[in-house]
Amino acid sequence: MEGNKELIKLAIWTVVIGGLFAFAWWRGWIKRISTYAEETREELRKCTWPSKNELKGSTVVIIIASLVLGFMIVAADFLITLAVTRFMMIL
Repeated sequence: MEGNKELIKLAIWTVVIGGLFAFAWWRGWIKRISTYAEETREELRKCTWPSKNELKGSTVVIIIASLVLGFMIVAADFLITLAVTRFMMIL
């Protein structure tokens, strides 16, 4: 009995997914997705990709820039907090 329920569920899902696929085909969405994928592939062939060494260098630059920016934000936050605290003590 349990096996029959699973088969019925499978059949229902197959009909639903098949129906959605048929609807998408009828509306032309499948063709548009296919065209989009082909055009994207063509554009990616035109790209120049960085070498492994260029990629490593760029990664190091981004990590260093992130650390410097993080330090600057922490320093600015500390100075603003210090200034506000001193200002509040004066009042």
